[in-house]
Amino acid sequence: MARKLGRTAEERMAIIRNQASELLWFGSIETTVDRAKEVRSYAESMLTLAINTYNDTVKVTKTVKSDKGEVQKEFVNDGPKKLAARRKLMASLRDIQEIKNEGESKSAYKARTKEVNHPLIEKIFREHAVFYANRAEKLGQKGGYTRIIKLGQRRGDGAEMAKLELVKNTEKK
Repeated sequence: MARKLGRTAEERMAIIRNQASELLWFGSIETTVDRAKEVRSYAESMLTLAINTYNDTVKVTKTVKSDKGEVQKEFVNDGPKKLAARRKLMASLRDIQEIKNEGESKSAYKARTKEVNHPLIEKIFREHAVFYANRAEKLGQKGGYTRIIKLGQRRGDGAEMAKLELVKNTEKK
């Protein structure tokens, strides 16, 4: 049975979406144990969707007008399954914008982020999906993309706190 977290359905889903987005962007979040369990379920289903469709691409040749006249250019577009998955992720997660690096000029930031419209979705498909698909091939298992580490009670109200993080390569030894 799903946890209600003491909220209405709209508030509960907003909390879960926001925390899942933060988890997928930053790699870890600190929250209560009950929220962490709900966010884990939600985030893992989003990752599974991306992992199952990340390599569905189609090559398309288009005619582009340039100074030299019309030129044939080849583009790589999303296939139908990846496109549907991308749209579902965009509807299910909050869009987080790329952060300007310290000491980075405004023009360098604009040049770096010019091609990326939805940074979180791109990060999921380009980094997380590739990593976890390779991990699944190596270990022969799917799932288990996150871990919950209990931190003890919060000062003030005594709520049980936990750190929810994405499982990254632990086989470095």
